[in-house]
Amino acid sequence: MKVSKTSIKFSAFIIISLSLLFWQKQPVFAQSCDEQHNCEKYQDDEEKKDKYTSCLNDLKACWEGKISQAKTQANTLQSTINILNGQIQLQAIKIQQTSNEIQQLEKEIVELTQRIEGLSISLDKLSGILIEKVRASYKQSRTQFKINLFANDSFNDFVSQYRYLNIAQEQTLEVMRRTELQRATYDQQKTLKEEKQAEVNAKKIDLEQQKAELDAQKSAKNNLLAETKNNEAVYQQKLATIMSELEAINAIIAGKGSESLVKTVKRGDTIASIIQGTSCNSKGTHLHFMITKGSVSQNPFNYLKKIDYKNCSGSSCGSESSDPFNPSGSWPWPIKGPVTLTQGYGYTWAVKNTWVSRIYSFHNGIDIVPTNSSSVKAVKDGELYRGSYTGQGGCRLPYVKVKHEGSVDSLYLHVNYY
Repeated sequence: MKVSKTSIKFSAFIIISLSLLFWQKQPVFAQSCDEQHNCEKYQDDEEKKDKYTSCLNDLKACWEGKISQAKTQANTLQSTINILNGQIQLQAIKIQQTSNEIQQLEKEIVELTQRIEGLSISLDKLSGILIEKVRASYKQSRTQFKINLFANDSFNDFVSQYRYLNIAQEQTLEVMRRTELQRATYDQQKTLKEEKQAEVNAKKIDLEQQKAELDAQKSAKNNLLAETKNNEAVYQQKLATIMSELEAINAIIAGKGSESLVKTVKRGDTIASIIQGTSCNSKGTHLHFMITKGSVSQNPFNYLKKIDYKNCSGSSCGSESSDPFNPSGSWPWPIKGPVTLTQGYGYTWAVKNTWVSRIYSFHNGIDIVPTNSSSVKAVKDGELYRGSYTGQGGCRLPYVKVKHEGSVDSLYLHVNYY
C-alpha cells in the first residue's frame, strides 16, 4: 500500500505532539496544586484568615497526594525529582502555616496587652473606690455609734440610720467583690499572655528549623542534579549501585555470605583496611559499620564510646539537619578518630530528603570515614571471620565479622582483608 508524504508528515506531527505533551506533563504536574489552590489571595486579608488557613491545609493535602502518586511511578530521575519538588513545596507550606500562626499569636498578644492595661486601670480605680468606701464606712460606723448612744430622739431615726449603714456596707462588699473579680480576670489574662508568648517563641524556633530543612531539601535536589548531570542513565547506574549494596548488606545480616573463620582477636587488633575510592557497592571511601544481635541490627551508638568527630550526614558538614551523633557505650571505635559521619543509623537525613528513600527507609548501620588511617580494628574480643557476598551483576562485596559473646556480632563492610 502506497503511503503519501502528507500522511507521513501528519503522523510524524501527531507523534511529536504527543511526545511534547508527555514531556510537558511533569511541569504541569508540579504546578497543578498551586493552580488549584490559590491561597495568596487570602493571605493579606484579615477578614479571610480562616480561609487562608483552610486553603493552606488543602494545598498541603494536594502536594501529599502528588508525592504519593509520584512514588507509585517508575523509579526514574524525573519521578524522583518530582518527589523532591513535592517535599520542597510541602516544606514551604509548613513555613507559611507557621508564619501565619505566629502572626495570629502576635496579634492576640497585642490585644491581650491592651486588655490587661485596661483591666489594670479599672482595677486601680476599683481599689481606690474600695479604700474610700471602707474609710467612709468606718467613719460612719463610729459616728453612728455616737449618735445612737447620745443623739437619737426617736426609734425611727435609729432604724433609718441603721438601714443606711447596712446599705453602705453592702455597697462596700459589692465593690470588694468586683475588685476581686477584676483582679482574678487580670491575673488570668496575664497568664494567658505569657502562655501565648511562650507559644510564639516555640513557633519561631520551629520556623527556623523548617527553613533549615527547606534549604537542606533544595540542596539535596541540586546535589542529585549535579551528581547525575540530569542524565537518566547516570541516575540508573547510581540506583543499581545502591540497590546492589542494600541486597548485599541484608544478605550478610541474614548469614548468606561466604565466611571462613580466621582466628581469635582481641579488642583493638587490626583486622582490615578500608578500600580507597569507589568499589563494589560503594560510591566512595567509607566503612559501613554494623552491630547485630541475633541477626537483628542494633544502633552502634549504643555500644560505642565518645570520640572526636565531624558530622557530615546532613545537607552540609555541621548542619542542624545532620543525623544524631550520640555514642553512649564503652566500646572503642573501629577506626582512628577524629571520625567523619556520612550517614547515621535509622531514619536518616538522607532517607528523609534524598533519592535513597526510593531504595530503603531505614539505614541499618553507620557510614564513617577516618581522618588519617585506613586501618580497621576489632571493637571487642571475639572470633574473626572473613566474608564476601556476590549479588546481582557479579559484584562481590568483601567484609569481616567478629562474633562476640551473647550472640552479638560486629560487621565491617567495604574493606580489604588484613
